[in-house]
Amino acid sequence: MSVEIRHLEAGDEKVLERVDPGVFDHAIDPALVAEFLGDRRHHLIVAVDGGTVVGFASAVHYVHPDKPAELWINEVGVAPSHQRQGLGKRLLQALFERGRALGCREAWVLTSPANGPAVRLYEAVGGVDMADPPVMFTFRLTEP
Repeated sequence: MSVEIRHLEAGDEKVLERVDPGVFDHAIDPALVAEFLGDRRHHLIVAVDGGTVVGFASAVHYVHPDKPAELWINEVGVAPSHQRQGLGKRLLQALFERGRALGCREAWVLTSPANGPAVRLYEAVGGVDMADPPVMFTFRLTEP
């Protein structure tokens, strides 16, 4: 596969001007791109094919007063045209390498058991399914 895998940083905003419509959940917002890439604890690995982003994996490197650094994987997305070609694995492996370089002891991700493609991807890269999975709650902080 001739797809280039890149870790984006501040100054790489232009890379996200050409994104396959099936990659992200919503349209790219240039202000949010600048904010995300400007934060050194936010990480975005992209897959670029012919100048177009066809996949990504995002994560946050975080620290806590009583725990070593960890890498929370937020999301992985791959264009339908590039799925089932190992691209998700390559993106996650690049993210794991980034986490290791930052001194993270562990990477983790949450997904729904009903999301079969995500479950298979995370298992394929060595993820271990928790025997007692957490329950996720959301809280609205602003009015709709």
